[in-house]
Amino acid sequence: MTPASLLEGADIATPISGGYLASLRGPLGRATGLSMPVGGLIDVEVGDQFVPAEVVGFRDGAIEFMSLRDLRGATPGCRVWPRAPIASVPAGDFLLGRVVDGLGEPADGGPAFPSGARARLYQTPIPALQRRVLSQPLDVGVASLNALATFARGQRMGLFAGAGLGKSTLLGMLVRGTSADVRVVALVGERGREVREFIERELGATRTSTIVVAATADTSALLRMRAAYVATAIAEHFRDRGADVLLVVDSLTRFAMAAREIGLARGEPPATKGYTPSVFAELPQLLERAGAAQQGTITGVYSVLVEGDDLDDPVADSLRAILDGHVVLSRELAERGHFPAVDPLASVSRAMHVVTTPEHRAHASKLRRLLAAYRDARDLIQVGAYAAGSDADVDAAIARRGAIEQFLRQDTSAVRTLAQSVAGLRAALEGAAK
Repeated sequence: MTPASLLEGADIATPISGGYLASLRGPLGRATGLSMPVGGLIDVEVGDQFVPAEVVGFRDGAIEFMSLRDLRGATPGCRVWPRAPIASVPAGDFLLGRVVDGLGEPADGGPAFPSGARARLYQTPIPALQRRVLSQPLDVGVASLNALATFARGQRMGLFAGAGLGKSTLLGMLVRGTSADVRVVALVGERGREVREFIERELGATRTSTIVVAATADTSALLRMRAAYVATAIAEHFRDRGADVLLVVDSLTRFAMAAREIGLARGEPPATKGYTPSVFAELPQLLERAGAAQQGTITGVYSVLVEGDDLDDPVADSLRAILDGHVVLSRELAERGHFPAVDPLASVSRAMHVVTTPEHRAHASKLRRLLAAYRDARDLIQVGAYAAGSDADVDAAIARRGAIEQFLRQDTSAVRTLAQSVAGLRAALEGAAK
């Protein structure tokens, strides 16, 4: 039996000839009798089912592949069929409001996608000199970020957070509050229950302009990796049509963990914390695809799980050098019930200086200075040993502490525009605690 329906849109001459399964060890297999390029898709015939797999290499006349779904039941000599020589995903307005899986297929029980336009899954990033210079701010609807770590359209930001600090809730606020035209969200390695909760609780009225790509924790490592690439390819399709796209990947750490699983399965030597060298080569290949093209932009927000709140984790440390800025969530603030728990002193946007006014930057710098002064003198203040008049910045920080903290807090359902955030920043610096 030939999986003819699966070859739709593939540039493969008919009649097709398949190969045979030669070996299988975990997710890594070898097949003989057919030739497919690296990155192409094949189908392994297991009983009456066709299990998709991706070609990852070849050796001694056989192709090597990694299965995208469970291959239990496979036996030596199983038929292997070509599916598509170039990995691609459906792309078009019909994706808006839909949920797709790591193969780009419907995962929400809705109708099948129409045939037509497709986006290549693996693309070369935009050449450096063909990128448009960042020049316009992107409103994300969160006052602390709009005011102190202003996003630029086409920027790539990391959201660094430990477990339980409100990372997913903050990402939901960004998706709802952004001024971008299209939102693409990749949920990589999430728990199954959290996918539906995120869609129903966090997207709100923006669901019709949002595309969700989900690969839960129980899926294969390659499918989890592909989810991030599928979301990026879809975002590129809308960007190339001139749209401003917000791309959210939650989380990049789980993407790296999936890449580590694949690297170890392929025999790569483990390095720091078991991460293989290919992981650190894969990250910039994914991240560099976001950015500002001649028409349209992709603003990327990538969440990073920091184990034990350690920002020197090898993945987090590598990403800080690649990304254009980072937002850090503070456990101390979260434990005090401060939401969003954004640490203003540890968060920075490297593009803020080109998309904000001198007055805005001056106010942001002053607020950071007051917060730093209060932090340095906090122990003295709390034990009553600080003498008023000893330091002008500490005096101002004490006087304005209530107003500043009120400004930095925000209800999860609230949206504060960029203009409101800048006005609130100015008011917080001018007002005193009541």
